[in-house]
Amino acid sequence: MAKKKQRETPEVNAGSMADIAFLLLIFFLVTTTIDVDKGVLVQLPPWSNEPPEVSKMKTRNVYSVLVNAQDQLLVRGEPATVRTLRENAKEFIMNPKRLENMSESPNKAIISIKNDRGTSYKTYLEVYNEIKAAYNELREERSQKLYGRSYEFLEKDKRKKIRTEIPLVISEAEPSDFGNE
Repeated sequence: MAKKKQRETPEVNAGSMADIAFLLLIFFLVTTTIDVDKGVLVQLPPWSNEPPEVSKMKTRNVYSVLVNAQDQLLVRGEPATVRTLRENAKEFIMNPKRLENMSESPNKAIISIKNDRGTSYKTYLEVYNEIKAAYNELREERSQKLYGRSYEFLEKDKRKKIRTEIPLVISEAEPSDFGNE
């Protein structure tokens, strides 16, 4: 009887498998983008050990917005809603009727926001976004009037000119604890 030759099972060379897996891992890490929440982009003033310079400003140039713990707004001493905030802020900043109780000019207007520690984050963002939208709309209107183009598509020097005419000045006061009392 002839001895049957036993067949060997074929082997797969797995030596380069780790290399391939490593290369694929690197490829996916390099090509994948990860979305990051941006939040509110605010430029803070530089740190200084010197006490801030106290300057007198006319109350007519300050548009004060107070938000309490129940998310209710008090704008310049009058109850208001987030819906009306943008148009009222635009009117205050530009003062088209030259009223004595509105800002003297857009570059002297200051928007002051003060929240309660109990104010919801949603309301805080809504108020902030409405104020910022008011400035964006005013800049857009000015751009259309001066250059007949959207502010977004203007050259850098023209945008700077409009930002100088209508500067975004938002002052945020330290939150209060009135809602917890």
